[in-house]
Amino acid sequence: MASKRAAQASADAEFGPWLSQASILIVDDEPGMRNFLVRTLAPYCKQVEEAEDTAMASAKLDAHHFDVVILDNIMPGKSGVEWLAEQREIGFFARAILMTAYADLETAIQALRAGAVDFVLKPFRSNQLLNAVARCLDRVTLSRENQVLRHQLQATSDHLLLRDKLIGHSPQIGLIRETIARVAPLPTSVLITGESGTGKEVAARSIHELSDRSDKPFVPVNCAAIPADVIEAELFGHLKGAFTGAGSNREGLFMHAQGGTLFLDEIGDLPLPLQGKLLRAIEDRRVRPIGSEREVPVDLRFVFATNADLESQVDAGRFRADLYYRINVLQLEMPPLRARGDDIRELAELFMSKLAVQLGMPPAPMGAETVAGLLAYEWPGNVRELRNMIERSLILGRFPEEISGKGGSALAGRDRLEPETLEEVERRHILSVLAASEGNRAEAARRLGVSRKTIDRKLADWNG
Repeated sequence: MASKRAAQASADAEFGPWLSQASILIVDDEPGMRNFLVRTLAPYCKQVEEAEDTAMASAKLDAHHFDVVILDNIMPGKSGVEWLAEQREIGFFARAILMTAYADLETAIQALRAGAVDFVLKPFRSNQLLNAVARCLDRVTLSRENQVLRHQLQATSDHLLLRDKLIGHSPQIGLIRETIARVAPLPTSVLITGESGTGKEVAARSIHELSDRSDKPFVPVNCAAIPADVIEAELFGHLKGAFTGAGSNREGLFMHAQGGTLFLDEIGDLPLPLQGKLLRAIEDRRVRPIGSEREVPVDLRFVFATNADLESQVDAGRFRADLYYRINVLQLEMPPLRARGDDIRELAELFMSKLAVQLGMPPAPMGAETVAGLLAYEWPGNVRELRNMIERSLILGRFPEEISGKGGSALAGRDRLEPETLEEVERRHILSVLAASEGNRAEAARRLGVSRKTIDRKLADWNG
């Protein structure tokens, strides 16, 4: 076991970080070639299975998920290209590497049309095969990360500032931490409830980070942010031509979370017709892409979240009772910010320091009057509202009336009697847009509607 871990670590260093987590299916009718491939891949990969013909390969695909299929082209009965083309038509999403002893153009064209992403010429060396597999895994990972990133960009940025950790020392947040520590190592599904902005995604990420799946993807999905007519395809995937606009086969977010955690936020907004399909996927750990005849096995952990009263929705017929009882194995209720006492001050100071760096401004200390206002305010938007208020206050140079009292108070260390000049307001705004553009001056200029030279000149003037 120790030697395999050492081999996997060596392979990760040489071929990339995905090889040691890969599941591989080898399809070849020659026992000698299968043995060679198994001996080559098994020390470096998580799972290596073999099939002596395409019928056995089809059965294994129905039972297990594979990241890469390594397939011989010339086999009795049906060629590798023919079998691969058939599998693509019924919902085969894994990347395929075709092995062939004949490097002619026609075979290469047929392989690409059938859906192969690479092919290796016999005879080949071990490193050639490992490099081909690593290239496939890089493509898989990049494709999945791009789609997951689209959904993450729709989410709030609270978890980025909080570094996926629950901040605070109140008894309420202490109990949340204790519960997360107990449930995270278990495969149990978790339903996180609470008002909007209380940190449900941060809690979900904490569960993932403390689980044995922490080295696999965490895929957040906001069910309320995806249009009802496309959410099924987003979750389960689809085949080419399954509906208007489906120009190619596409994996769903269930597959992108393979081995990791799928976080379904705002689960109460999931359309009622789709709730039955979700229930079956949870119970069977299999999904059927739209237009596919095959159910794809998935291995993942589910975490759900809602700010709605699901029991009331069940009574009103807007949420399936069987789905509610299936996801409500363990419920974690996030406390509202107004009930967390001095956690408000701690969070405000954290947001102040982090956002000041992002905006390119010095953090401003908060006086006793401001802290008292923070603790007295009701925070209907919870942690998200607090974060946004701190950012707005940094940009405008004063806290809002609801925190500081009538007229607002200037940030500590600034003269509240002396208004900001137009130049100061301009500087603050440009630096804010530049921070939002991650320092990209050309992008900041585009957003501001000015030239890149204007940005360069302003920054040079301010830097003296």
